[in-house]
Amino acid sequence: MKRMGLAVSDALGITAQGLPTLQRTRIDNDLERIRQLSGEYSTELVLIGNPISRAGGETTMSRRVAEFAEKLRRRLACPVELWDERLTSVEANRMLRQSGISIQKRQKAVDRVAATLLLQSYLEYLANQNARHQTSGAAE
Repeated sequence: MKRMGLAVSDALGITAQGLPTLQRTRIDNDLERIRQLSGEYSTELVLIGNPISRAGGETTMSRRVAEFAEKLRRRLACPVELWDERLTSVEANRMLRQSGISIQKRQKAVDRVAATLLLQSYLEYLANQNARHQTSGAAE
């Protein structure tokens, strides 16, 4: 609600890199900033973390995120998709804690790291799908 982690992939869609965290203000400002970044990075897709429950069900927050995604779709020329973000913040905190950085620095970095992990999981999913498709195509 206060911050939004941001990440972009390299041109080949192999690795994710974190961008500076967006300090949330008003929804219109947040949407506009994402629109600007989308243009700056020539995005083909905007991926938004979907905070579903551990059991995989909808939550109050996931409904809010879906509303945000719909507003963003109206502003962007590229598709906007939701992607399961379960445990990305937990993993980001674990990684940062293991790195030994201070709590203050961790708090500033966790959203960026979580966004990077989210995007990397999506990129790996796409790579696996492509590999599976190529393998099944070769077997036919």
